[in-house]
Amino acid sequence: MTSPLTHPAPGRWTPRLWGTLLVLCAAMFLDALDVSMVGVALPSIGSELDLSTSTLQWVVSGYILGYGGLLLLGGRTADLLGRRQVFLVALAVFALASLLGGLVDSGPLLIASRFIKGLSAAFTAPAGLSIITTTFAEGPLRNRALSIYTTCAATGFSMGLVLSGLLTEASWRLTMLLPAPVAVVALLAGLRLIPRSEREKDHGGYDIPGAVLGTASMLLLVFTVVQAPTVGWGSARTLLSFLAVAVLLTVFTGVERRSPSPLIRLGVLRSGSQIRAQLGAMAFFGSYVGFQFLVTLYMQSLLGWSALHTALAFLPAGALVALSSTKVGAVVDRFGTPRLIAAGFALMVTGYALFLRVDLDPVYATLVLPTMLLIGAACALVFPSLNIQATNGVDDREQGMVSGLLNTSIQVGGALFLAVVTAVVTASSSGGSSPQDVLDSYRTGLVVVTGIALAGLLITLPGLRTRRPRESVVVARSGLPSVSGHDGQAGPAGRTTAEPMTEPVAVHDR
Repeated sequence: MTSPLTHPAPGRWTPRLWGTLLVLCAAMFLDALDVSMVGVALPSIGSELDLSTSTLQWVVSGYILGYGGLLLLGGRTADLLGRRQVFLVALAVFALASLLGGLVDSGPLLIASRFIKGLSAAFTAPAGLSIITTTFAEGPLRNRALSIYTTCAATGFSMGLVLSGLLTEASWRLTMLLPAPVAVVALLAGLRLIPRSEREKDHGGYDIPGAVLGTASMLLLVFTVVQAPTVGWGSARTLLSFLAVAVLLTVFTGVERRSPSPLIRLGVLRSGSQIRAQLGAMAFFGSYVGFQFLVTLYMQSLLGWSALHTALAFLPAGALVALSSTKVGAVVDRFGTPRLIAAGFALMVTGYALFLRVDLDPVYATLVLPTMLLIGAACALVFPSLNIQATNGVDDREQGMVSGLLNTSIQVGGALFLAVVTAVVTASSSGGSSPQDVLDSYRTGLVVVTGIALAGLLITLPGLRTRRPRESVVVARSGLPSVSGHDGQAGPAGRTTAEPMTEPVAVHDR
């Protein structure tokens, strides 16, 4: 069911509509902020709480585990129990976990608070995105809203580095506490502004087996990837864990095919644009996380830059994303998502390739700055376009499901490719400890990062094919209405609904 705010008049948004969008943007900003902000504070946390390196990594991994493992469940829960209710409850849990994380005095409690924060973000992220996609009509209005929303996420991720550099100078606890008051303000505003949504009726029951299998498989996958660099990619433990993930996913697929109310309706993945959006999200975030990880080590460990100095080096990328927030929607309307995603990935590949020239005495203006500007431009184009492409042509009642799937792809891609980059850097180390030896190992990792971005570019290229007249993206075998539309494009009225499908239909794609 759509909300009272759905389909606002073109060209003018009401104050309440703006307020709703700002609340959702605040939650996404906090999610992204929390992912990046803890990194700079890790040395101080380890020192004060007397944590070993292996234990300290779980301060980061705990959040990823809760976030990436439960996103599928979070997205479908928003569809079934009501997006507003799920969003607000999860935001309250996020605020409490932030408060707990800033007050604890032991490593296990800190890790537990991080896991709870990740879990709550796994519900706020898909619920917030689906509120936007069911409130704003597909086409220019939704494109504009999503460009602002995703820009807040990218800005939060970039600003997290700067804020953590500033706050850690006083106390690492401030980096944990900062999200709490912001989340409380967003929660109070959301209680007044976010439109009510009814629970889905006649949904055929709850897919409990699918929820258990999907959550278990994602948790085990993220856990395995996070642990693989430590225990070894070829170890029996890692191989058996990946085998268990494959078995769980196979059983999960069988359950979803038979379930009357699946956690993921597999017909959605028959759309070429949907598959490209999911794979593109993995490559996009995975390459950036790997790049940021290596560059942070390069600047602090090799060049001796302070945490704040390093954070400021990344600032141009975040600033460029923030400044473009109100313009990307119009660009998507004109050119469509496939062209923007391809252009963005091309910029990323170029930026990463330029950074391969790094040495032990870099000139920021000629070596680092061009890469940061190219990556900032790439993020401004790719991230909003991926969200638009993934959610267009999907029925309102399945927006939470698709939103959860997209966010899962982002988080799993980040965890997977970061682990791959870390393993490559470790394997390429020649045993020498000189700065040049370390730099050479980092450079090998940067080559892998560039290759991941190049793979993302190649994935999106099929979407650039010239469209044939009257083609539509059709997702098959559903009792829900089938919606026509294209990557980043809407029909004449923004959305056109066909008769319910009863048999599988071939997907016509760009």
